[in-house]
Amino acid sequence: MSTVTERAAMSVEQFERMAEHTRENPDDLWLELIGGKVGVKAMPDGDHVEIVMWLVKLFARLRSELTLYTEHGLQVEQYRNGRARPDAMLAPEGTFLGQGEWSDPTPVLMVVEVTSFDGDTDKRDRKDKPRAYAETGIPLYLLIDRDSCETIVHSEPEDGRYTVVIARSFGKRVHLPAPVDLTIDTDRLLNMVR
Repeated sequence: MSTVTERAAMSVEQFERMAEHTRENPDDLWLELIGGKVGVKAMPDGDHVEIVMWLVKLFARLRSELTLYTEHGLQVEQYRNGRARPDAMLAPEGTFLGQGEWSDPTPVLMVVEVTSFDGDTDKRDRKDKPRAYAETGIPLYLLIDRDSCETIVHSEPEDGRYTVVIARSFGKRVHLPAPVDLTIDTDRLLNMVR
């Protein structure tokens, strides 16, 4: 998902107060704070939802000791001054027990984003989020890019960026390196894009 609008820089405390007010209508929008700027995430379309659910089922079958969580917030960026809502994140079962809306990302092995068809997908999903997730030290970032029909695996975070980025066309096998260490077949994605 991508941001629809951005606002001027604000503190984490201001952002969390604003995000708390939006919880009354969670179906209308989700908020994120990346690089000190508030982003309003568009709600997913049907294809987006199906891609995420395909991944949930795939990981449940192939890595049953892990859970692919959806619709939950993470503290991101250096010193955790950002707030992101990845489309999905892979972590050991029970990782978020007892945590609030914005959880510690330390146990997260991988985050997943699925692009949306809006104006700032390039900036948000391809630039801002990889930087934020790498700064946080999340080992893997998987981008399902519906514009280019590619799965893009970002790995080996170092100095605020992922040092290895591998793109494969939909339909090709994609290897998710350690700590996930799994190869997935992406043929299903060919039928999940416009």
